[in-house]
Amino acid sequence: MNSAVTTAAGAPAGLLDRLRERWRARRDRWLTSGRFRERASRLALTRPVARRHARELFDLVSGFVYSQVLLACVELGLFERLARAPLTADELAREGRLPLLGAQRLLEAAAALRLVERRADGADGAPRYGLGPLGAAMVDNPGVAAMVRHHPVFYADLADPLAALRSERGGQLAAYWSYATSAAPGALADDAVAPYSELMAASQPLVAGQVLDAYPLHRHRLLLDVGGGEGVFIAHALERTPALRAQLFDLPAVAAAARVRLAQRGVLERADVSGGDFTRDPLPRGADVASLVRVLYDHGDERALQILRAVRAALAPGTPLLVAEPMAQVRGAERLGAYFGMYLQAMGSGRVRSAAELGALLRQSGFGDVRELRTAVPLQAGLLLARAA
Repeated sequence: MNSAVTTAAGAPAGLLDRLRERWRARRDRWLTSGRFRERASRLALTRPVARRHARELFDLVSGFVYSQVLLACVELGLFERLARAPLTADELAREGRLPLLGAQRLLEAAAALRLVERRADGADGAPRYGLGPLGAAMVDNPGVAAMVRHHPVFYADLADPLAALRSERGGQLAAYWSYATSAAPGALADDAVAPYSELMAASQPLVAGQVLDAYPLHRHRLLLDVGGGEGVFIAHALERTPALRAQLFDLPAVAAAARVRLAQRGVLERADVSGGDFTRDPLPRGADVASLVRVLYDHGDERALQILRAVRAALAPGTPLLVAEPMAQVRGAERLGAYFGMYLQAMGSGRVRSAAELGALLRQSGFGDVRELRTAVPLQAGLLLARAA
């Protein structure tokens, strides 16, 4: 019997791979030819593809400018202002303490990016601007706004991208996310953990709703959230599930902030909050469901395995574990790898993994029955469900 792998059509897989590579080599020769690109832009059949490639390449060249336009709008509170009423460049100049030309340029740039849009001119003939579809999505979205305000630290590390790629220690982000590279994260002081803890708390609602929609917790009585930050995820879980109790485990300084936040949300009496180092200290026991929400991708494989083994040691066989975080090779969210790959390089720790790679780590650490759960917006949250073996 021929043991070669075949496709449904019967062709050997190796032959198909060779044919694909031959086609890609020919395609590369065409696309790297200026003469071919010029002809493709003129022919009716290939013109749409040529234009799309030119537009996508221009977006890559201009991406930094786009992000800075967004940052300027966020810093000015422009989207919230436009949610109340459209305005003119003159009004923006006065309210934002900008020269008129600067206000005009910002509004025109934001309109080109669909953050704002041109509306009917005012009585004096001056152009008026209201919310665009992307700007509207920024209103009442503190998590995205917090990330936009945080990005200047990231941009500083990428000012010399080759230097960032050559560094094994990270840059300013390594100091910002101090726990990820610290040899003794449990000893970090409040002022070392407060900035990243607040950022995570601001952006966590984007993920919490999607995780809880994909895996409702009404069948469970006690949730263990490991690396739970300031408690935003378990607050959402407790508010959705009145019969649920929760355990939160994070660094001592973060756990103290979690107690305050959970008390403000009115759910502290249903939560047990513990502080410690999850790579060294035993985790609380007794939970019938556990979660790791945006934890593993901050760490390399060795430390990720430490965390997963600590979680496994705290769970009875058959207990489900939810792993929610950005994942590589997700259809519709392919650019996550580019963003988080460079972010984690600047941070000096961690990596974005595919569902298959995470599944392998889970199995190595004592979990089985690993499967992927669909979330509404994979760009914000990928989700795996596993069970303690």
